[in-house]
Amino acid sequence: MKLSFKQVAVAIGCAAAVIASVPAAAQAQKKVVVSQLFQSVMFLPLYVALDQGFFEKQGLSVTKQTAGSPNAALSAVISGSADFSLHGPEWTAIAASKGADVQVIAGIVNRAAVWIAASPKLNYSGPKDFAGQTVSTGMMPIASTSLFNKLLNDSEIDPAAAKITIKQVQAGSELGPLLAGQATVGVFYQPALEQAVTKGFKVVHSFPKQYGPYLLSGISARKTVDPDTAERFVAALELAMRFMSSHPAEAVAIAKKEFPSVEPQVVEAAVKRMLDEQVYATTVAISPDALRVAMATQIALGNLKSQPAYDTLIARSVIDRAIARAGAR
Repeated sequence: MKLSFKQVAVAIGCAAAVIASVPAAAQAQKKVVVSQLFQSVMFLPLYVALDQGFFEKQGLSVTKQTAGSPNAALSAVISGSADFSLHGPEWTAIAASKGADVQVIAGIVNRAAVWIAASPKLNYSGPKDFAGQTVSTGMMPIASTSLFNKLLNDSEIDPAAAKITIKQVQAGSELGPLLAGQATVGVFYQPALEQAVTKGFKVVHSFPKQYGPYLLSGISARKTVDPDTAERFVAALELAMRFMSSHPAEAVAIAKKEFPSVEPQVVEAAVKRMLDEQVYATTVAISPDALRVAMATQIALGNLKSQPAYDTLIARSVIDRAIARAGAR
């Protein structure tokens, strides 16, 4: 039976309508790779986006890899073995200053997510009370130790003169010397901070409260990344952040699944503290002040020569389109 031109046109139109009606999640998804610095409760927005299917809804199939260091994570992006990386923006700024074609396309951690805990016997009123103490902190280069050193510098405290012994250990091992009686003060990320609290140590200083908005970690990509893919990836993260704000209990449950070897109450306390102190970004947008304050720390420590130009380092157009794609709150 021969079909008329009109019948063929109608058939083609119906087929196109059916294809157009299929949601992005049901269509062939684009495979992308994100290389994270390490598995960290700080990076919960990424895990929420994976757990809740926000990437799939944006037409992406995301594979998460763990690099072990910020240099390795960013190198994966530069080499093309990863599409996106998650780590401190200073590494992207340093690479860009040396000619690498990279940008930050989303904020993830919006506060300096580092705390200082100490023995309950330490009477603490300010940094001067670290005099004579041994401080356990991460091995440089790392943001936690950088922030502690800057705190001493800003307080005009010379560690040698004040007899402050800084004991650098592998990141994640900061609690060990305190439990062994080799240190009385520790500089912690989460969930190590809450583990210290459960052992009887007290929180004496909060860098999130000290600094306010501070771009500690973000998503980086090559400037030549496919803009549509980047937009979809960032939109999924925006949706994850909104979900965390409106569903904190579900965010805690996802964190517990991501960290099964950590005591559930420790994970819960860590997530709640970071939500309360606004450590998790509530939007992928990055303010000029958050970038400036974060970069100022690196400049003060000699890791960066000067403030990077905001519009050069931050991919505002990608961020703006991604937020629009995520829709109204």
